[in-house]
Amino acid sequence: MKSLIINICLRPNSEKTIFPIGLGYIATAVSRAGFNFEILDLDAKRLSDEEIERYIKEADFDVVLMGCIVTGYKYVKKLSELIKRYKEVPIIAGNSVATSIPETLLEKTKVDIAVIGEGDITIVELLKALETRASLEKVKGIAFLKDKEVFFTPERGLISDIDTLPFIDYALFDINTYLRGCRYNITEPYPVPFDSLRALPINTARGCPYNCTFCYHVFKNKRYRTRSIENIVEEIKLLRERYGINYVQFFDELTLFSKEQTSQFADYILKENLGIFWSADCRAGLFSENDIDLAIKLKESGCMTLGYSLESADKEILKAMNKNISVSDFIVQSKVLKKAGIYPNTSLVIGYPNETEETIKKTFDCCYENDIYPSAGYLLPQPGTPMYDYAKSAGKISDEEDYLMKMGDRQDFRINLTSMDQDKIEGLVKYHLKRISEKMKLGLNDENLIKTGHYRQK
Repeated sequence: MKSLIINICLRPNSEKTIFPIGLGYIATAVSRAGFNFEILDLDAKRLSDEEIERYIKEADFDVVLMGCIVTGYKYVKKLSELIKRYKEVPIIAGNSVATSIPETLLEKTKVDIAVIGEGDITIVELLKALETRASLEKVKGIAFLKDKEVFFTPERGLISDIDTLPFIDYALFDINTYLRGCRYNITEPYPVPFDSLRALPINTARGCPYNCTFCYHVFKNKRYRTRSIENIVEEIKLLRERYGINYVQFFDELTLFSKEQTSQFADYILKENLGIFWSADCRAGLFSENDIDLAIKLKESGCMTLGYSLESADKEILKAMNKNISVSDFIVQSKVLKKAGIYPNTSLVIGYPNETEETIKKTFDCCYENDIYPSAGYLLPQPGTPMYDYAKSAGKISDEEDYLMKMGDRQDFRINLTSMDQDKIEGLVKYHLKRISEKMKLGLNDENLIKTGHYRQK
């Protein structure tokens, strides 16, 4: 039995090609289990619709594996219909497009099996069941149609010790494309000339101990699990030796979660003399006024950027978001990190129901005063979140699939839950981003203003 693993391209016009860590773990698990497979990497290859159709028509495979975040539902639907046009093979989908909307996925698309939650063990058991024609009901952590109804097998328990997971086998993918493309996601200032950057992402944890009302991920409401520092450093060494990386982007919901862990992390990197630069995510409030020495140590270990989301500078909106941070925490941390030479990154979510012209100004003023150009986006209600339920109850989402087919990135203002005019909100966001850009002399044009906070100067 031969599997076709498809890496879906969610942003075909972006110069970034970010390595698909989740799919990387799945492909590695499939490979280590000894299954025959090939990877159709649509993000790396950027094939046209005609080229994709020709490939599907001519390729030889017995089962398809794919998955993406829920915003890519329309791509999963389109691909699954294309596959079924030429091949009568089982189609398996994972990630949040499967975990958050399994009923819609199975009832409205040509996907046959949804992998719910963590897929490393599930996918191997599932492929074995398909190969031997065993009952799918014995495979934990999946859903499929049975007698025209969505049938859920028992939930699969989490992998307790994620140090036991094998490192991703990057050689299964077009690694050079990702080494080139990942550097476009690095924020200035660059530690080496841009063309010399060789970057790859690494996950250090699964899940998040917090529960923001706008956020959805596969491990939402599940136990937050972290890898040991020794295990992380071992992987960095491997990637440095094998691919010559000099920059690591830690892609987690949360990387640095306490002062003690942060200090240990920096100490171990310094002790091992890794000679790499890196960026990661934490939360506002991790660094207080007395933590300048910790921030300096982090900088000495190679930390260039830390991301921590402000989202809003309005106290009531932060409460509605369940952020559990304060604006003063954000300001203090930004000053400490800048003093240590670490650049702060932040994101904003504009468009909560109680958003006003004044709250928008307050939020951007906070970024302006702290010299931070934010990644600004609009509230994007995602299935499985309280804000999605709110949007439905407010009558803004009446047909789930219709909404999913129109869903875009957080920079796309799809649903306006405020009492303000949408054009007015978008105009305000552009205005405030432009004034921050002008203050910081970033030279961003209108087209680039909302696209990303991970800018490159002109």
